[in-house]
Amino acid sequence: MAGFLLRRLANYAVLVVLATSLAYVLAACALNPRANLMDRSPRPSAYVVDAELTRLNLNDRTPLRDRYLTWADGVLHGDFGHTWEGEAVNREMGRRAWVSLRLLLGGAVLGGVLGVLLGAYAAVRRGRFPDRAATYGSYLLLSVPVFVLAVLLQYAAERANAMAGTQLFAWVGEASPGAGDGAFGDLGGFADRVRHLLLPTFTVAFGQAALYARYQRGLMLDVLDADFVRTARAKGLTRRAALLRHGLRTALIPMTTYFSYTFGMLLLGSMFTEKIFGWHGMGEWLVDSISRGDVNVVAATACFAAVTVLLAGMCSDVLYGVLDPRVRARTR
Repeated sequence: MAGFLLRRLANYAVLVVLATSLAYVLAACALNPRANLMDRSPRPSAYVVDAELTRLNLNDRTPLRDRYLTWADGVLHGDFGHTWEGEAVNREMGRRAWVSLRLLLGGAVLGGVLGVLLGAYAAVRRGRFPDRAATYGSYLLLSVPVFVLAVLLQYAAERANAMAGTQLFAWVGEASPGAGDGAFGDLGGFADRVRHLLLPTFTVAFGQAALYARYQRGLMLDVLDADFVRTARAKGLTRRAALLRHGLRTALIPMTTYFSYTFGMLLLGSMFTEKIFGWHGMGEWLVDSISRGDVNVVAATACFAAVTVLLAGMCSDVLYGVLDPRVRARTR
């Protein structure tokens, strides 16, 4: 199993390098950081603009090959360069990556668990009300854009706050750094962070749950009447026990691969979620950087996205090996 994971890790590492390099080349060709400096008031001279862009390795008059080699050498030494404003990309990326990971991990885990459970239950109750409700609900969630879902959740949260007479939910920006300095100390700060995290996490999780539920339902239907399930029941297991121990485990195996593919869509959805809820994460940074022509930031966010997809793929491979003993047997 360890050899199998190491080979997969090597393949993923190559893909990360290719994806990040391609993102840098495309950004360097398409974006124009020179325009930001030329639009300053008072307008600097062309010599000053060229000198500043050269210092930041953003000069479009420098051959692309030379810019790429300079950037790649810095990345190999752990330095993603500077923004067009001269700030270190590494420092800002470290802060924003943690913001995005808090949102993505919570939404992915919650959405995955809800989707799998809902899809499996809908398959077992095929043709009945729970199945129809889950089917129509997942279709509705999939048809609603992320920004519309976020607005609807904000409206529902506002109503919930009004009915409760207190602020159960908060959705403007992140928790205040000093939120835990009051009478409740750290407990008050933790509660404030949870309030700010709930709505954006639900926005991400609901979309993921709808995707997983539809896929899991179809997989579960394929194993309801499978031979190994009937054999387990013939040996004395109840229908519920046979489905949980054998049917659901078999139906989960393709879901592990599906998880790694949907994580890319999760990253895309998080961009809108961060902008709507005022979370200063990687998604918001990417959108703003493209509009400013910030080449190094675009490449850094592409690297972050590639690494997170790599980690999702590794988790998928581990789960695949745990659920399917044939994988472990082949890798011995």
